[in-house]
Amino acid sequence: MTTESADVPNSGRVMASPVAQKHAATSVFPPPRSAGWPATPPSRQRPYRRRTTAPLVLADCLSAAIAVTAVSGTEQALIVLGPGLPIVVLLNAHGGLYRPGLCGSALDELPTLFGRAAATWCATAAVLAAVRPERAFGWAMLLSLVLVHSLLACAGRGAVHLGRRSADRRHPRAALIVGVGPAGRRLTSTLYEHPEYGMRPVGLVVPGPDQEPGAANLPNLPDLSLPALTSVEDITRAVIQNTVRDAVFSCAPEADPQAAALVQLFLAQGCTVWLVNCDPATGAATAGVPGAGHMWGFGCRRIDPAPRRRPGVLGKRTLDLTVAALALVATAPLLLACALAVRLSDGPGVIFRQERIGEGGRRFVLLKFRTLLPADQHESATLWSVADDHRMSPVGRLLRRTSLDELPQLWNVLRGDMSLVGPRPERPYFVRQFSQTYPGYAARHRMPAGITGLAQVHGLRGDTSIEDRARFDNHYIETWSLWQDVRILLRTAASLVRLGGS
Repeated sequence: MTTESADVPNSGRVMASPVAQKHAATSVFPPPRSAGWPATPPSRQRPYRRRTTAPLVLADCLSAAIAVTAVSGTEQALIVLGPGLPIVVLLNAHGGLYRPGLCGSALDELPTLFGRAAATWCATAAVLAAVRPERAFGWAMLLSLVLVHSLLACAGRGAVHLGRRSADRRHPRAALIVGVGPAGRRLTSTLYEHPEYGMRPVGLVVPGPDQEPGAANLPNLPDLSLPALTSVEDITRAVIQNTVRDAVFSCAPEADPQAAALVQLFLAQGCTVWLVNCDPATGAATAGVPGAGHMWGFGCRRIDPAPRRRPGVLGKRTLDLTVAALALVATAPLLLACALAVRLSDGPGVIFRQERIGEGGRRFVLLKFRTLLPADQHESATLWSVADDHRMSPVGRLLRRTSLDELPQLWNVLRGDMSLVGPRPERPYFVRQFSQTYPGYAARHRMPAGITGLAQVHGLRGDTSIEDRARFDNHYIETWSLWQDVRILLRTAASLVRLGGS
């Protein structure tokens, strides 16, 4: 048996519905797990469903153009459509009409379309009356335009939705089911029995570390099995190798830190994340949520990523580039002196390179001045602290005590691997351990890793509490501001003067 066809070690097998027999030949399984994270870092890709945006925009624009031409004539249409079309698209986008849920229905969207059409043409009529009074709309013409546009837009969007459902039936996308037990069984069976939702389960994810994969087996369904994925490596590899487009949660991720971390992992991979309420006794998962729909009677809603404050993101990146570039120029003589000291004291290999985990779980190579030559790569990846290692030379101890060994990370900041301020990046070996042990640790990867951070200026560096670090890091992310970054940088500079390194 080749390694590509071997079973995933320590993975349970989950039996799918007998209806899925015909899909057995096309079910895809992840390759066997290996030590470390995936060989290729996850890429940020857009969710698959955003590809329906262009046809919907086209349908809205065509319906508006036809309605205006039919109601007011060609000459009037050329004047009205100039301001009207951008308003139509912007209002529909604001109303979420370009992000349909499962099996979108134009009739469900009709009230929203009518409201947006009324707002669009009332605003356009007001502008037209102010600029070209002789071309102003009468009330009868305005009402006719709103009605015709709404009906045409409903028909056009209905055709788009019908085409998408047909394409989903023919080419279902790979999906992962998060959650086992009765909920996972129901979801898996539903998706196999109803291909109109466009999802083909290729694996089941066990979100909690305390669940046994073997408990996920479904009795009396011997025809097809799905792998139960229990580790970050297996899940990430399955997403990449199988081109997984959707992740379907059978339980609210807010109730489980492991499941909440999985939401961030799937979103970072470009997957569309769905929450399905499999408990018929409650609709808490979808009740009162705008845009909520159903998956064959089960309440369903999409989990969207938290909106990022673009001015803040741009401001943070501008601060990083400015300060890092100036610091590299100003400290160039010091960098050369440190490099020369390391070369004379410890021999060749001045720069130490180590794999770390950054924003969204992506890997990057962190740069430092070498203060200790590890025995091998395994020791480098798994040895927690070298602060008291007898193999460290006096030069290495001085660099660590003054934190001068961190100066090459300014290049990481310029490259975009890191920020000046943020959670300190850790090695994959320890990220796996800490994510399972400390609630909220994986949430640190919501923001770029930093050279310094809120935890570090409070003395949490070296061999200190990981739980405390995670708490400080998450507080920093949730309360981030540009001024907070400046304060942390100033406090870091003050600690360097006091020789506060590890």
